[in-house]
Order: sequence, then structure tokens, then C-alpha cells
Amino acid sequence: MTVKDVLLLGNPKLREKSSDLKKVREQGRNLDDLSDTLLYLQKVKQIGRAIAAPQIGWMKKVIFYNLPERAFFMINPKILIKSEEMIDVWDSCFCFDVAFFIEIKRHKKVKVKYLDKDGNKIVEDYNGDLSELVQHEIDHLNGVLATDHLEDTNKIIMRDEWERRFK
Repeated sequence: MTVKDVLLLGNPKLREKSSDLKKVREQGRNLDDLSDTLLYLQKVKQIGRAIAAPQIGWMKKVIFYNLPERAFFMINPKILIKSEEMIDVWDSCFCFDVAFFIEIKRHKKVKVKYLDKDGNKIVEDYNGDLSELVQHEIDHLNGVLATDHLEDTNKIIMRDEWERRFK
């Protein structure tokens, strides 16, 4: 098991755009590092559903999700359609050390095209909180952080306060 350090807010690498992963099947160790890191963070932080490769300094378009219903990789994802309808969400990030949450707007629905870890092409629709999660992680691949979506600085709260109010 290899757990990588997560780059924290302020690290300039988080602002870089990632490149496509060309040889999916040759990335076993890097994929394992990404999944091992998320599983560790979920255990230690008791929060989180996904991690993008740039968060551990691997500048490729790869995301690992570990949801209650399934775990999967999203390789070279591209959002094909975004709904016009927006939702308000409380968002945090391992790059913020999950120390605070921000309330931002995200598209309620998205349609995403990606490759799975075997190189199969997948197209899926995501709605609500999963739509928000997918947008958050794909943003990381483009050097965009959740804080870039913050329109009102009064919409920031510390994690303890968020847990008291919303959990």
C-alpha cells in the first residue's frame, strides 16, 4: 500500500492542467497509489468520496471514486452536457485538508464521457450530489479549485461548524 501526500491549497502544481493518460493499462502502480491514498484518507478523515491524480502530484487526467455503491476510475473524463439548472452545495477538499467548507453553485446534472481502467469507453449521467462531485474532481484536472467558484466570502465555514449544522 502506497499512500501519497496530498498537495495543499497554495501549491502551484494544483493550478496546472493535467494531460491525457495515453497508456491506461500500463498505469497499475499509479492507479494503485491513487486508490490507496483515497482509501487511507477516507479512513483517517472520515469524509471524502473521490480524489483526482493532480492532488497527489500525478499530472494526468485520472480520478478514483470510492462510493458506497461502487468504486471506479474515471480516465480522461470530459463533461459532454451540463444542465442549466444549478444547485447550491457545501464543498470541501482534501487539498484544503478538509478544514473548511464553502457554499458554491454547481450544475444539477452532467453527462460525462470517460475510459475505465480497462480502457472501455463509458458515458454516464450524474445528478445532484454526484454531479457536484464529478464537477469538483474534473475541475482538479484543469487546475481549478472549488474556491474559484466562491462568490461570497460569507459562505465559508470551518469543518466543525459544518458538522454541527449539516451532518
